[in-house]
Amino acid sequence: MINLLCHFFTLDVPVSGYTPMNNKTYNCTEGLEDGSGPCSCQDCAAACGPKPVPPPLPPPWTILGMDAMTVIMWISYMIFLLSPILVNASCCETLGARFENYLRILFSSWGSFCVRHPSVVILGSLILVVASSGGLYYMQITTDPVELWSSPTSQARQEKDYFDSHFGPFFRTAQLIITTPLNDTFLYSPYFGGSDVPFGAILDKDILHQIRYKHCLVASYEGQKVTLKDICLAPLAPYNDNCTILSVLNYFQNSHAVLDHTIGDEFYVYADFHSHFLYCVSAPASLNDTTLLHDPCLGTFGGPIFPWLAMGGYDETNYNNATALVITFPINNYLNDTARLGKALAWEKEFIKFMKNYKNPNLTIAFNAERSIEDEIDRESNSDISTIVISYAIMFVYISLALGHIHSFRRVMVDSKISLGIAGILIVLSSVSSSLGIFSYFGIPLTLIVIEVIPFLVLAVGVDNIFIIVQTYQRDERMPQEELHQQIGRILGDVAPSMFLSSFSETVAFFLGALSNMPAVRTFSLFAGLAVFIDFLLQISCFVSLLGLDARRQEGNRLDIVCCVKLPEGQETKTDSFLFRFFKKVYAPFILKEWVRPIIVSTSVTLEIGLDQKLSMPDDSYVLDYFKNLTEYLHTGAPVYFVVEDGLNYSSPEGQNVVCGGVGCNNNSLVQQVYAASLISNYTTVAFTPSSWLDDYFDWVKPQSTCCRYYNTTGAFCNASGKFLSNVNIGKQRPVGDDFMRFLPMFLSDNPNVKCGKGGHAAYATAVDLYPDNTGVGATYFMTYHTILKESPDYIHALKMARNLADNITQSTNHKVFAYSVFYVFYEQYLTIAHDTALNLGASLASIFVVTTVLLGFELWSAVIVSMTIAMILVNMFGVMWLWSISLNAVSLVNLVMSCGISVEFCSHIVRAFSISVKKNRVERAEEALAHMGSSVFSGITLTKFGGILILALSKSQIFQVFYFRMFLAIVLLGATHGLIFLPVLLSYIVPEALSNFKLTDSPQKTLEPPALPLPSPLSPPHTTGQATKKKSGSRRDTIPNIS
Repeated sequence: MINLLCHFFTLDVPVSGYTPMNNKTYNCTEGLEDGSGPCSCQDCAAACGPKPVPPPLPPPWTILGMDAMTVIMWISYMIFLLSPILVNASCCETLGARFENYLRILFSSWGSFCVRHPSVVILGSLILVVASSGGLYYMQITTDPVELWSSPTSQARQEKDYFDSHFGPFFRTAQLIITTPLNDTFLYSPYFGGSDVPFGAILDKDILHQIRYKHCLVASYEGQKVTLKDICLAPLAPYNDNCTILSVLNYFQNSHAVLDHTIGDEFYVYADFHSHFLYCVSAPASLNDTTLLHDPCLGTFGGPIFPWLAMGGYDETNYNNATALVITFPINNYLNDTARLGKALAWEKEFIKFMKNYKNPNLTIAFNAERSIEDEIDRESNSDISTIVISYAIMFVYISLALGHIHSFRRVMVDSKISLGIAGILIVLSSVSSSLGIFSYFGIPLTLIVIEVIPFLVLAVGVDNIFIIVQTYQRDERMPQEELHQQIGRILGDVAPSMFLSSFSETVAFFLGALSNMPAVRTFSLFAGLAVFIDFLLQISCFVSLLGLDARRQEGNRLDIVCCVKLPEGQETKTDSFLFRFFKKVYAPFILKEWVRPIIVSTSVTLEIGLDQKLSMPDDSYVLDYFKNLTEYLHTGAPVYFVVEDGLNYSSPEGQNVVCGGVGCNNNSLVQQVYAASLISNYTTVAFTPSSWLDDYFDWVKPQSTCCRYYNTTGAFCNASGKFLSNVNIGKQRPVGDDFMRFLPMFLSDNPNVKCGKGGHAAYATAVDLYPDNTGVGATYFMTYHTILKESPDYIHALKMARNLADNITQSTNHKVFAYSVFYVFYEQYLTIAHDTALNLGASLASIFVVTTVLLGFELWSAVIVSMTIAMILVNMFGVMWLWSISLNAVSLVNLVMSCGISVEFCSHIVRAFSISVKKNRVERAEEALAHMGSSVFSGITLTKFGGILILALSKSQIFQVFYFRMFLAIVLLGATHGLIFLPVLLSYIVPEALSNFKLTDSPQKTLEPPALPLPSPLSPPHTTGQATKKKSGSRRDTIPNIS
């Protein structure tokens, strides 16, 4: 019986008038007899060849099984520790000594002039400051993130401009991520058989009814009402003006009635929203769900809603297990239409206001609009104004009080220098305003980084110089027959070369930082370099004149601030300050002991790159919840467009084959390569096969399709629903030549409908840039999506992979193709951030080395030590960034460039004081330099900044807490420890022993040795007669000539 049945079913003879089909079957890799090629890789896995495999990670560099860099660093460190370097005086020392003496004479003469003619100097300085600051009237502040972080000449910026000019700007978005605190799950049992399907609580019909969106928000812009319909993306307008809303609810056409649509009887339910949902997530472009409902899945706007865009928190493709719903409202964006852009901004503002006030116990909603980040940054900046003001106020109060050296309670108001301190602060602020004004004259816009960071920088540099000048004057003894202007001139001649060294080094270093391609770094470097140098010029002129006036007030026993009140004269004993005595008697001798120095020397990483966008938000921002849900629930990242630039001939088979992905297309075509990349999406971050307008056009135009029709009489295109039409007759081949351009505009204007779902109006109207009069095809794009990107490294990797893929496509097609996504313009900087950091810091260190070499009298060893110490501070800054989770980005790079400048202040003054010391050995010279300059550096920078920085920890802004509080604190602490601890010890090891003696004997100036008990000068107050009992024999200040 079985044999008979088998024989019956294998008969190939006619039976009951029916002839068994005996057609030949073909493998999907074989072509057909009519000339049709084999199936493409997307439709036939056997045609693809082996699945692509990501390249293996490079092996780590090791030496003897240990990290190579660690081994190299330890070997270098031990060589330095065990082999102190001895440097001999070079042939340039004679020239250096003369150059140094020239600087002394120059600054001494200038200082004397400023004290003798204070009104001229102060008035002239005031006129120049006012004239320079007048440019603030033209001040512009850049807040556009694109202008702030992306150079106009960068690749991402040029590609963005190309995309915007050919296809329009990327649309704006408002988005909701909705979860529910309910944990109930329920099972759906299909009536026609099959396994039970579990549904998450968020897909409960009652929850869906509560979520359904209504066009109820009405905003106001310049007296006009603005609704979502006025600004939304409506791809089928004017035929269909429904807004694009990417939501699960659009599977039900945003309708309560459709959601409740049920087919069944009193006993069974044959089809309902469950069956419709399960069908639509597998065929989102369907116009008929093939269930008994026969409802469409296509959204009301005429396009599909892909499930990976509308749901989150599911596993693999089990969308029924989703724990979050995502609703996205694409909004039109405008480049040069401020009125329509204003309407969009007004609606977004109303949207944010509504969502902040919306309450539903069954729903937890995280939301975001296009303007949200900028709004929150503005709110954050305004809320931090008080914190910044308090920070600067603390520093100002400290400076005003700490400058004075109080000898007794009776003379508190005489010896205090509150007015001089305030004047010094005003000079610092004037230098900042002058720098901003001068560049504003030239139309260079400011950035928030400039406004927030430069005052901190200039205050650090300026206050250090102020303390050095004032404290050197306070510790100095006036020589016999020496007048006040001569004394201050001599002091300025002693300290101004050091100030000039540090300020000029910083200025050159900052100006070289302006070579950066990052606009934020370049702008900061320009403004900072000029502000530092103007501050130096004002200090050696205006401040010196003010110091002379204050000295006369003090010698006349007049009160500070209330200078018209005079204190009765009395005998007072002059003493050194506590900090100076501590450094001289305790601190300097201790750290330079023989057993301490090796300990200090012996005890003295890879960073994450990027800027976590969560750090830019205040602690209490609603956007933080959105960012959290974005990374927790979403499965798909941003859209990515592979743009084919103008010039490819799509009318030829060769031009079509290098792009398309269907039958007959090249295996290495654009679509095929992107498809292959999506197979290893964990590596390439390309999530899906791209939407291909070209392949859909071929399907639309083929004769078997019911889509492409035209009127018999006129030849004009008509939608597939029309009557009395003729099909296109191009045979079985693709349209080429004139036929290609004849039907393409029809395809791009055809709306999808029940008879033809391939109409390209909704999906591709903006994807093809046609020439005028439809004479040809210009630039086009093929869109897909990135995988979900959560952290900055993910975005950077996605950009890198997309560009690599685009480069491969360019090579294989022999035509320019680039990848574009909306975030590329912000993350491109991180592809070269390591190179930019090395270039900026390397250029800064090189400039500091050159300037230090010249201004220290061609003493190479001094320049080497300064550069080495600053380099160590920078290395330690990188270590702190790694330990404190501070990523490397444009903000931290600005701070690193600034730390390079501030480090000069910690190092150069002590090194120069060491170089001019005439003590007999290295240790004594280091001790003297630390005693005389260490206290000024400590009180001028460290203490001034420490109090102000601590206040920044109270800021609500996370970016302030991380990139300003943490990094500023690290800059000050590392600068202080290296400059006041490590540097003196290093000087005691690495110096030429007889260098200073060589310079001293070679100097043409004669030595002036003050007597043990100098006679009072005509301008000296009576109480100074018995004070000058200390001999200043250990310093080069004794070699300065008396300049009248």
